[in-house]
Amino acid sequence: MSSKVTIKEIARRAGVGTTTVSRVLNDHPYVSADKRQRVEAAIAALDYHPSQTARHLRGSPSGLLGFLTDDVATTPYAVELIRGAQDVAWAHNMVLLVTDSGGDERVAEAAVSVFHERAVEGIIYAAMYHRPVSLPRGLSDLPTVLANCFLEDGSAPAVVPDEFDGGYHAACAAIEAGHKRIGFINLWEEDESKIPPYPAIYGRLRGYKQALADRNLPFNETLLRFSNQTPRENFRHTRELMALPEPPSAIFCGNDKVAMNCYSALAELGLRVPDDVAVIGFDNIAHISEGLLPPLTTMQLPHYEMGRWAARYLMQNRGSALRPVQVALPCPLVRRSSV
Repeated sequence: MSSKVTIKEIARRAGVGTTTVSRVLNDHPYVSADKRQRVEAAIAALDYHPSQTARHLRGSPSGLLGFLTDDVATTPYAVELIRGAQDVAWAHNMVLLVTDSGGDERVAEAAVSVFHERAVEGIIYAAMYHRPVSLPRGLSDLPTVLANCFLEDGSAPAVVPDEFDGGYHAACAAIEAGHKRIGFINLWEEDESKIPPYPAIYGRLRGYKQALADRNLPFNETLLRFSNQTPRENFRHTRELMALPEPPSAIFCGNDKVAMNCYSALAELGLRVPDDVAVIGFDNIAHISEGLLPPLTTMQLPHYEMGRWAARYLMQNRGSALRPVQVALPCPLVRRSSV
C-alpha cells in the first residue's frame, strides 16, 4: 500500500499544500511546528515510505533542471526559449523538465512540488512577455533564474531583452537608410487609461528618442501613436500617420503583428513598401516577418539566448548560492527588404 501513497494524499490528509509535505520530507527548516506535526502524522497514518531509489539519490545530484512557464509554451517564442535552455542542459548531461502552468497558480504550485520531489538542481522560470512577476510558492526554496521576466525587488537572477537597445537600433536603421521623419506605433493595453508594466513600451520609446537625439533629429509627438494591438487600431494609426501634412517616410512598429497591419493599410492607400514608406517590426516572428511581401526588417527578441543564459548561469553556479544578477541581452536587427 505505501508504494501507492502520493504526496497529494498526504497533503490532503494533513490539510496542507504539497510543497509543505515536500519540505517536511526533505527536512526543510522553514515549516511551522504545527504543520510539521500534521504532515508527520499523515505520513504515519498512511504508512508512507520514500522509495529506495529516492533514498539512495538523496544528497546526490539529480541531473535534472526544471523549466516552469506561465504561458510561454503556447507562444511562438516557446521553442527558442526552451531550446536555448535544453541545449545547455544536454551539454552538461542534464535533463530539462518543462511545465506550462497556463497562468494557473494551482498548476504552478503543483509543478513546484514535483520539482521538489524530483530534487531538481535548479529552475528556470519564464514569462510570455518581458514583465515583472511574482514567483509561485515554494520556488524560493530552489535555485531559480528568471528568463524574460524579473522580480521588482531584484532579489533573483534574471535575464531579459534590452528593450532600449532594440528601440535604439530600429530607429538607427531607418535613419541610416536616409529617413528623417520616422513614425512609431508603440504598444499599449486594451485599457488605455493606465500605463501597463511592460518594459517593452517605455524601453523601446526611450531608445527611439535617443537615436533621434544622437543624430540631431527632433522628436515629434505627432509621429508617435499607441496601439492596443488590435488590427483595427493598427490600421487606423497607420492611416492617421500617413494623413499628416508631413507624413513619415518610415514607420517603426511595436511588434511584427502591428507591422503586418501597417502593410495592409499602406497597400490600401496605394503606397509601396519600401519605395514609398519603409517599415520596421519587432519580435522576428518567422511566419510574419518572412511571409510578408517584401519580407520585413525587424528586431530579434533574444529568446534562444535568454534560455541559454539562464541554464548556463545555473550550471556555472551548480551547488552554490545564486547572486541576483540582472542581465539585459541585445535585440539584433534582422535585415530584410522593407527598409
